[in-house]
Amino acid sequence: MNESEFQEIAEQTIEDIQDAIDNSGADIDYDEIGGVLTLEFEDGSKIIFSKQGAMNQLWMAAKSGGFHFDYDEETEQWICDSGDKEELYKMLSRLSTEQAGEPVALAAP
Repeated sequence: MNESEFQEIAEQTIEDIQDAIDNSGADIDYDEIGGVLTLEFEDGSKIIFSKQGAMNQLWMAAKSGGFHFDYDEETEQWICDSGDKEELYKMLSRLSTEQAGEPVALAAP
């Protein structure tokens, strides 16, 4: 994947995450500035996404740590490059549930 393709897919993913939050009904505020998406929870904790073009990765920082995601072109999913290779929306739902203190289900489009 070249830089242009990465940017297009990553930007669409950032938009899709915002749509998933809106569709979930969860009490999560978000703000996107310059390609960095910040989710803020009622307790003030945050999850932050940033695009890392040089690495062709999305990075996510949460209360529980930092995670890097590679795009799998075959499955068209972002997969965490460590641990059990968790898919982005599955991990985001799990971490959002932990930080929100209530069930949060975020689905890919």
